[in-house]
Amino acid sequence: MSQLMKDFRQEINARSSQDLEQRRTWYSPVADLYYNARPRYPKQLIERSVALAQLSSNASILEVGCGPGNATVDFAQFGFSMTCIEPNQDFFHVAQHNCDRYPKVTICNTSFEEWELEAKQFNAVLSANAFHWIPPEIRYTKTASAICDNGFLILLWNLTPELKYEVYQEIEEVYQAYAPSFVRYEGAEIQGEILRGFGQEILDSNCFKELVVEQTACEVTYRIDDYLKLLSTLRKLDPQTKELLFAGLREKLEKFGDSVQLSFLSAVHVARKNSIK
Repeated sequence: MSQLMKDFRQEINARSSQDLEQRRTWYSPVADLYYNARPRYPKQLIERSVALAQLSSNASILEVGCGPGNATVDFAQFGFSMTCIEPNQDFFHVAQHNCDRYPKVTICNTSFEEWELEAKQFNAVLSANAFHWIPPEIRYTKTASAICDNGFLILLWNLTPELKYEVYQEIEEVYQAYAPSFVRYEGAEIQGEILRGFGQEILDSNCFKELVVEQTACEVTYRIDDYLKLLSTLRKLDPQTKELLFAGLREKLEKFGDSVQLSFLSAVHVARKNSIK
C-alpha cells in the first residue's frame, strides 16, 4: 500500500472515530457553498446505479448522510420514496429547500447511529460521499438490517477534484507555507486504489455480495473564485490560515488564466444484501 493510500485511510478512520457532535458540525461553516461548489455526480452513473439495483418507480430508498441533497435530487427525479438522514442541521435545512419539489422525499435531522432502525423496509440504501463518516462497527450491519431481502447498497463517490499535476507543482509551495498537512496529490492511479479499497471493504463486511463497480474519469472547469469555494468544502481551515492560503493560491493560479481544469474519478458501488443463513 502506498504512503498516500495509508494517509488517506488514516484520514478516513479519524473522521469516523470523531465524536458525534464533531461530525455533526464538521461542514457547518460551508453548508451553503457545498451544494453549488461540489461537482455533480455523472448522470450515467446515477442511471446505472438505478438499473443495477433493479429499482422500480415505486421503490423506497434510505439515504445515509444526504448533505444538502447533491445526490438526493438526482434520485428523487425518478419518483422514488426517499427517507434521507442528515445529522448536520445546516445541511438539513438546505436539503429541505432543495427537495421541496419532491413530496415523496423526507429529510430527517438525525445521525445514522441515532436513527431508529426500520428493519427490512427499504429496497436500497444510498450514500453519496458520506458512508466513510459512519462508525465501522455499524456501517454495514445496520445498513443491511434496513434493506429488505435481495435489496441493494448503492455507494456513490466523487473523489477529490485535482488540478493538472504541472499546475499543482506550482502551488505546492503555498500549501507547504500555510497548510503543510494538505500537501497531497492523488492522481488517477491512487484514486483507483482508493475505490478498490472501498469495494473490498463492502465484500469483507460479509453483509453484501455480487459487487458491481463502475467508474468514469471526469473533468470540470472552474473559475478561480469557484475553485477556492470548492477547496473550502474539501479542507477544514481556520479563518486566518484560509485567508493567507487562498491569497497565495490565487496569485499562483492567475498566472495560468482566470480558470482551472480539474480531474477526478467518479464511481458507483452496487452490491446485493447477503441473505442470512
